[in-house]
Amino acid sequence: MNILVILKMVPDVVEELEVAGDGKSLDLDFLRMIVSDRDDHALEQALILKEQVGGTVTVLAIDAPDIDDAIFSGGAKGADRAIKVVDVPENLSSRSAASILAQTLPSVDNLLPADLILTGCQAIDDLDGSIAPLLAHALHLPYLGLVTAVSLDETSGEATVLKEFSGGARGEYRIPLPAVLGIQAAEKPPRYVPVSKLRAAMVSTSLEEIPAEGESDAPPVEIVSMAKPEVAEKAEMLDGTPEEIAEQLAAIMHECGIL
Repeated sequence: MNILVILKMVPDVVEELEVAGDGKSLDLDFLRMIVSDRDDHALEQALILKEQVGGTVTVLAIDAPDIDDAIFSGGAKGADRAIKVVDVPENLSSRSAASILAQTLPSVDNLLPADLILTGCQAIDDLDGSIAPLLAHALHLPYLGLVTAVSLDETSGEATVLKEFSGGARGEYRIPLPAVLGIQAAEKPPRYVPVSKLRAAMVSTSLEEIPAEGESDAPPVEIVSMAKPEVAEKAEMLDGTPEEIAEQLAAIMHECGIL
């Protein structure tokens, strides 16, 4: 069983976000970047499947600030192969990233066909989670997102997948392999990597650098400008009984023209 995990770096929202000089993007010079949480779960799910049925796990990411540490962390956790796609434009949209991946992956030696391609179902800068379905479409593979559990049947060449829906509902699906899955949560929390093990992986893991193939698709929406929220008046706390608060709310909404 060969599993490919695609990682993505996203801004750490604990840090203060600043707009770059072009007024259209975030200033990355002093911004801390971390692996998208859902991608971390995708890697954990891949490692769980490897422990259950054997095979290999490959970690791949498009070049970005601090991406090497994230890739080496995957090796420290148990990934067998590490790949970085280089020579890519900056500030890629999800559509552009999916386009570059779809054109680059087939050119990498001994990478495709992978039985499973796993990535996060969304990221803080891609709430629609469009990279995985766009990649699946370009590679002509089935896709399923919001996945919380995966079991494999190598005899039938299928995977049984649990998918979450709003309201706490879940659905069980059987999907033929190879396939692309958008992971919402792994069956277990992502494993912790000690610093000593990470440093050892930096020495022992061979990081392959693969130049990007083709050209990225133009984004369907152009960012004209970006700005931080303007500071407005502070919130007003309403006191009183529920009836009194209701009257105050009604008066405020009437004053604002809502009622």
